[in-house]
Amino acid sequence: MLLPYRPPLAIGALIDFLAARAVPGVESVVDGGYRRVLRLPGGPAVVTLHADDAAPVIRCRMQLADPRDREDAVAACRRLLDLDADPGAVDGALGADPVLAPLVAATPGRRAPVHVDAAELAIRAVLGQQVSLAAARGLAARLAELCGEPLHAPTGTLARAFPSPAAIAEADLDRIGMPGSRRATLRALATALADGTIDLGPGAPADEAEARLLGLRGIGPWTASYIRMRGLGDHDVLLDTDLGVRHALTRLGLAEADLAGRWRPWSSYAVHHLWASLG
Repeated sequence: MLLPYRPPLAIGALIDFLAARAVPGVESVVDGGYRRVLRLPGGPAVVTLHADDAAPVIRCRMQLADPRDREDAVAACRRLLDLDADPGAVDGALGADPVLAPLVAATPGRRAPVHVDAAELAIRAVLGQQVSLAAARGLAARLAELCGEPLHAPTGTLARAFPSPAAIAEADLDRIGMPGSRRATLRALATALADGTIDLGPGAPADEAEARLLGLRGIGPWTASYIRMRGLGDHDVLLDTDLGVRHALTRLGLAEADLAGRWRPWSSYAVHHLWASLG
């Protein structure tokens, strides 16, 4: 399939972002293309995404367990690469800020990728608390190996789908190597997602979801805001408590007092520019 978008698209920066967070066995980046297993109603599916050098489209190959999952798979891929964005509007607004202007000019068309599955993103956000990206990937890989649904036949290095909240809620989480308090948070979150206490599905009210997330012990403002940004696709989330964002702001000579409303309604894109500025 061909997935069109409005150029420009900073595909290299986008693939680098996904590669740094790719969970072994579930995701991979090879030869500039991104591949992952999707958990869909008809069973695990594999999608492979490559940029087309000659046209503003993404080449998408799908291996579906059930052809009826095609629409869901396309929607997930478009969210992941932020293909419905209007880069002219985003770059125009952020590029008018003298602080962000050099970053926007250096990487026009930077996207704010939304995860293929908000529930998976939420679980991974908890796994990533207070650890490095590499450690978070390792924890996620062990969790997927513990209770993720396997493919009928591995595709390259891909072997399984990321586990459902219900599977995580019932799993022996002692086996993945996390502190007890974080295991308790992970199980509470998975249970709330599985029983519908917390709704992160398409169209879920972001304010309500964030409030319910904050009601769980072990989930603070950063985690809830990150889920809102990368799980629910809110393009106006400024992660001003994020350590990387703070480092970037310091380098740029900006104080938190200068940020109120500064990059609305595209604060999430500003966050991605700030993260990338750290190298």
